[in-house]
Amino acid sequence: MKIILGSSSAGRRSVLQKAGYNFEVMAADIDEKAIRKENPEELVMAIANAKADALLPQVKEPSILITSDQVILYKENVREKPVGEEQATEFLRSYSEAPAVTLGATVVINTETGKRVSGLQRTTVYFKPMPENFIKEYIASGQPFKGAGGFVIQDEVLAPYIDHIEGRIDSAAGLSMELLEKLIAEVSEVKSQEFNG
Repeated sequence: MKIILGSSSAGRRSVLQKAGYNFEVMAADIDEKAIRKENPEELVMAIANAKADALLPQVKEPSILITSDQVILYKENVREKPVGEEQATEFLRSYSEAPAVTLGATVVINTETGKRVSGLQRTTVYFKPMPENFIKEYIASGQPFKGAGGFVIQDEVLAPYIDHIEGRIDSAAGLSMELLEKLIAEVSEVKSQEFNG
């Protein structure tokens, strides 16, 4: 069955490619800022589901559709992609004081059976202090505006400033393969049970 990654995220594409999957990419055209929830777990899950709902009518053949969303929690406050250089600078400076917790939701749908399952993933990233000149160069590269919390975990230039990670690097990149493979198995079960029966 065809696999569709409903995301324009380079990080998620990279994770899926490294895991050896063949897949197509579709990006959902939704206004994420219009979806607001007080609870961060409910927020990422609502956005991941909204992406799936937007893409489902465009899927024309039986497929496994995967959508995700991720925010950064910093001292329990939600951080999305930074708006402007000032906010990006503030985000990057602050990570020497407290870790960044990546909170992601993944939704998987079997478009043939309509079965939809979902799950959450968390990873904690501890940073070393980043020099001011590095922060300026990193912001000038544009990368902080591509990731929640102002960073993209796979950026090689960030590696010297990552102290350690509690959890999985793929989860921090926006897609936990452990969770994803469990969800794919769940939406595929109906078919295999029918076949075995």
